Amino acid sequence: MAFFNLIHTDPQSAARAGVVHTDHGDILTPIFMPVGTVGTVKGVHKRDLIDDIHAQIILGNTYHLYLRPGTNILHQAGGLHRFEGWTKPILTDSGGYQVFSLTQIRKMIEEGVRFSSHIDGRKLLFTPESVMDIERQIGADIMMAFDECCPGTADRTYATESMNRTHRWLDRCIARFDSTDDVYDYHQHLFPIVQGCVYPDLRQEAAKRLRDLDRDGYAIGGLAVGEPAEKMYEMIEVVNDILPENKPRYLMGVGTPWNILEGIERGVDMFDCVMPTRNGRNGMIFTRNGVMNMRNKKWESDFTPLDPEGTSYVDAQYTRAYVRHLIHSDEMLGLEILSIHNLAFYLWLVGEARQHILMGDFRSWKEDTLRRVMTRL
Repeated sequence: MAFFNLIHTDPQSAARAGVVHTDHGDILTPIFMPVGTVGTVKGVHKRDLIDDIHAQIILGNTYHLYLRPGTNILHQAGGLHRFEGWTKPILTDSGGYQVFSLTQIRKMIEEGVRFSSHIDGRKLLFTPESVMDIERQIGADIMMAFDECCPGTADRTYATESMNRTHRWLDRCIARFDSTDDVYDYHQHLFPIVQGCVYPDLRQEAAKRLRDLDRDGYAIGGLAVGEPAEKMYEMIEVVNDILPENKPRYLMGVGTPWNILEGIERGVDMFDCVMPTRNGRNGMIFTRNGVMNMRNKKWESDFTPLDPEGTSYVDAQYTRAYVRHLIHSDEMLGLEILSIHNLAFYLWLVGEARQHILMGDFRSWKEDTLRRVMTRL
């Protein structure tokens, strides 16, 4: 069976509906993947992720899991799936973004990146080979190659150097991945990452080079890191015009509901972002009718359901006034309620997008939905 089946492409855009097949189950695309950085989606039980939010795949992060609990514990547990009690697919980021965000405590060399642990100050080295070994031990179904995440404001000279370094590291990642076996009783897949900052010719060069490698899927990295949204959308179009149609495309770290809709329209299949949980913990929720800040006084005596059109049990069970009270009281339950709501909304959004792609009216549905979800309530 092929790793990815493209089911239908929207006749008026590049939006696609497909299926990714893994040994832990199928993933219907387009899909949003909740971020479980350290082996947990913050404040959300696995039961809620499966039964209420309807998550099909979640993320783990190589950098954080390497530091805690460490690969020895994960291997003893039988991999991250068994360690955290998750039976569906998992994708791991390589940790490159986290390492490169440690600008004051890391040093980049051709071998890899030397950095200090943000936990205890230990001096550590990530190389393409060591990251592949760590991701093998973690045991995610989909592994990311180790790359340099170039800032969106980088000049052309640095962006070129960064892309070329990413490609040299990718060759080493592939050599290590292809020469090692799956650690557990299921198959793992490696995605290369297209970099190139905001320069169309660099993105084209990277996309062509990675396309010719013929891997199972491809990620688009280095976006939503400071560049204007219009530039991000342009780079997605440039890259997706080159990447093969029969492989899944993953836009890393993006984003708002409107970013996701724009990405789907341009042919992206997979998304992840901390926004639904992080914004939820800060009192902000997304709904099909707009964005709500639950800290605002306007909700103080609003005893209507949190979101009458929401798909989660929290939307009907709790009132806006009660949730506002929890947020202002710094009660943990308030953060959990809003995180669950936002994740359920994101999964609803990509599920609806998929249905409208299959029905052939994605473009008109997207324009109407975009107008509503961007409203400030």
